[in-house]
Amino acid sequence: MRIVSGIQPTGNLHLGNYLGAIRNWVRMQDEVTAQGGQSLYFLADLHALSMPHVPADLAASTREMVAALVACGIDPERSILFNQAQVPAHAELQWLLNGTARMGWLNRMTQFKDKSGKNREGASIALFTYPVLQAADVLLYQATHVPVGEDQKQHLELARDIAQKFNNDFASDLQPVFTLPEPIIPPEAARIMSLRDGSAKMSKSDPSDMSRINLTDDTDTIMAKVRKAKTDPEPLPETAEGLTGRPEAANLVGIYAAMSGRSVAEILCEFGGQGFGAFKPALGELLVSSLAPINARFVELRADRGALDAILHAGAAKARALAAPTLEAAYAALGLVRG
Repeated sequence: MRIVSGIQPTGNLHLGNYLGAIRNWVRMQDEVTAQGGQSLYFLADLHALSMPHVPADLAASTREMVAALVACGIDPERSILFNQAQVPAHAELQWLLNGTARMGWLNRMTQFKDKSGKNREGASIALFTYPVLQAADVLLYQATHVPVGEDQKQHLELARDIAQKFNNDFASDLQPVFTLPEPIIPPEAARIMSLRDGSAKMSKSDPSDMSRINLTDDTDTIMAKVRKAKTDPEPLPETAEGLTGRPEAANLVGIYAAMSGRSVAEILCEFGGQGFGAFKPALGELLVSSLAPINARFVELRADRGALDAILHAGAAKARALAAPTLEAAYAALGLVRG
């Protein structure tokens, strides 16, 4: 079993990133290692080029993301942690796969439509073709499984389509070049919404810092954000059905459940009938106690640039070694002469 997943180093990791993805990465790391498999987690800095960016900020965010992932529990000794830019095979394989991917397939990608908005003609080529780079990211390592959210299922399906067509066109049935990866959609992955709008996902792009709990927030900031989180005037219901039509209440209860490892029903059994004046302090204290060790470790790691660069360097060396056989097989299958 080989798991591959990436995250863009855009900085400012928040509670939604942690509960929705990173915590599951840590769990999978532990499970896969116990089974004798491998986990590869990468910083998708090449993907960041698909949108306008400040080079100095990208470099700083890449190192900051490494610090955050390690602080959350990703162990560079048990997982391969690296950034794409140090493994040129990602970009090389993308170009080789561009001959197999089809315009029609990419035109159906909903995220391009969402991110380009009304200015499709002004969007970068990288934004249009980055699903092919995503395919290269996982096919390069013969990934057997890829953890994805619902919004990324379409991209993994594209990767499988590209791999299947490449194998059919250029490889024998007995020795396909690429493994077709299977999706892992963790059923317990929490969907965390904004503290200011229960109908919108918690996001680092939200202009209001009060909309999210950042992993860098200190105790006072976390308590203040929870205290000021949008709610409604009704007390908490005693059953989950009572949260219907109450997005802000459902979000706060969901956060409590996810952080405590308990069910929504258990939380409402404890707090049902009480107002948010009682519930919010309890939620704030839970968040502080859970995130304080992560915050402390993150602050320590972030200050040691040399250690962060060493983690990326070591991980990239391992990734390059794993990627080399697949890249060579793809070149050979296409009839490209290599020295």
